[in-house]
Amino acid sequence: MDKNSLTPTFPMPMRGLLLLTGMYTFAWSAFFRYFGADLLRWLALSPAESTTLSATALGSFGMLIGFLVFLSAFYPISWHYLIVVGIAGKIVLATWFVLGFIPELGWNKRTIFHLVFTELFWLIPLIIIYLRAIKVKAYIKTLPEE
Repeated sequence: MDKNSLTPTFPMPMRGLLLLTGMYTFAWSAFFRYFGADLLRWLALSPAESTTLSATALGSFGMLIGFLVFLSAFYPISWHYLIVVGIAGKIVLATWFVLGFIPELGWNKRTIFHLVFTELFWLIPLIIIYLRAIKVKAYIKTLPEE
């Protein structure tokens, strides 16, 4: 059996997923921050309805989370805590959207798409990447010092 097959590694595609997750989160959050009223009217499926919700805070928080997840891609094993911040941030963003925006916007295909594919879907790769980073970090600690 090959000795290297038992060695946990952190492959480059996982770093790419962290970069992609960070950019995607940042971009959607920027839409909320800078185009909040228009985006909320689009999500509501009824442009005539005025929305009184402020998406600036949600967008600013999401942009911060996206930036931190993006940073975690550079040193994912050492900065695994940033991945945890990303996981917690995505959960907070999803909860914030459901509790703060859904009562006024209502459930429709656009709000469900936003919630599932912008917030919840990205939890899967983030959790898998976090678990791999912890596994690799634990392996590195078992190596003898040189």
